[in-house]
Amino acid sequence: MSRPKKCRCVGCSPNAFFFKPKGIPVSELDEVSISLDELEAIKLADCEGLYHEDGAKRMGISRPTFGRILQEARQKVADAIVHGKALHIESQDKQNGGS
Repeated sequence: MSRPKKCRCVGCSPNAFFFKPKGIPVSELDEVSISLDELEAIKLADCEGLYHEDGAKRMGISRPTFGRILQEARQKVADAIVHGKALHIESQDKQNGGS
């Protein structure tokens, strides 16, 4: 049995929740989804330039967990860019079991 997921502090609320390549209808695209905590990790590390230790403190998680979240997020974003997929940022409601 795995440990329960620790509550993570997420301070960003994106203006858009969906990005896609120009000129391709959404119906023809595969989709990659990232969670809000993955977006937060990218924001802290890549936009704000924080080290993993500082980003982890801001999110209220361990440094290794921050590193794993960031690695997964970067891999998903790279997959979307390189393979021309749509990128969907999951809303907080969906992550909490809502619609």
